[in-house]
Amino acid sequence: MPKAEQALRLLKNYQSEVNFLLSEYFQQEIKIARQKDLVAVEAIKSIQKFILAGGKRLRPALLYYAYLSAGGKKVQAVKKASLSIELIHAFLLIHDDIMDNDDKRHGIETIHKHYEQLARRYFKNKDNKHYGQSIAIVVGDLCYTMGNKVLFNAPFKAEIILRALNRLQDTVYDVIPGQIRDVRLGFQGKATEKEILKVQEAKTAHYTFNAPIELGYILAGNKNENDLKYFKEYSLALGKAFQIRDDILGIFGDEKKLGKPVGSDIIEGKQTLLVNYVLKHGLNKDKKIIKSLLGKENISKQELKKFREAITNSGALKYSQNKSQRMVKKALSTLDKINFKNKKAEVFFRGIAEYIVQREK
Repeated sequence: MPKAEQALRLLKNYQSEVNFLLSEYFQQEIKIARQKDLVAVEAIKSIQKFILAGGKRLRPALLYYAYLSAGGKKVQAVKKASLSIELIHAFLLIHDDIMDNDDKRHGIETIHKHYEQLARRYFKNKDNKHYGQSIAIVVGDLCYTMGNKVLFNAPFKAEIILRALNRLQDTVYDVIPGQIRDVRLGFQGKATEKEILKVQEAKTAHYTFNAPIELGYILAGNKNENDLKYFKEYSLALGKAFQIRDDILGIFGDEKKLGKPVGSDIIEGKQTLLVNYVLKHGLNKDKKIIKSLLGKENISKQELKKFREAITNSGALKYSQNKSQRMVKKALSTLDKINFKNKKAEVFFRGIAEYIVQREK
């Protein structure tokens, strides 16, 4: 069986376990909230619906398999602790959806859109959009608190919990400059490849790959600096490959598989390697198409088709695909230097790297 297929099977199995644990967790949190404030119950239910609607659970899986790689033995405890990174991920997505003006995530309404629709029903002649965004911000903040509490209450030594919580805060801190840069580049309407890769490093490489892996090592009580150094190299390369694939799917993907509208990156005016390449190397006619459509509020199917053709004809698609494949090769080469203490974990980390450039969602 190909390594990517093996890793995907391991990921799906862990996804099922995490979904079950999340369901249990939300039931308990709702029960506690009922004794405090019914408004909190409503907020938690909206987070529950948002998270359980979909998601690969890649970050909890990375944390779990890093824990096994580091020789960790408290399997059930680390599975529950891995929920923390998924809740932090949801917190960041809720806020990201507001900034991107996205209406859908995993095939359902985004949190701010959900509350906007409620406002439209109950508060006539009011600023429904502002209401939806305001409530979504505090619901996201609640989700952030929940992620921290899960880790704070995990059954590990106090010293380990303190280190893990500190690393989790660093993770969020590292994402913020990347998010600021991402928004700023969209408003600028232009970016260099170096600037784009800097955003990918902060928003995807560190937060999606390196942070969960380091958390797994921390929870295992393993301080192997060499392993962590090589895993960081793996994460930086793989994170960029992951984001490049994400950007390709954002334009060429299947809406049903993605769970959100294809072309939303165009509407947002997102600066990607695809866009950057066309503007730098494309023919004038392709450059004109990209400039005229990037940031446009409504994109027709015909306009999306023209945008795709400009990306393909300029060589931007091929360039980005080749770059992501090179990044994956670089990531895989670093794994040879890591002292894996669990064979299944090694299979996962090798296979997930290959899966990154093949995925359809």
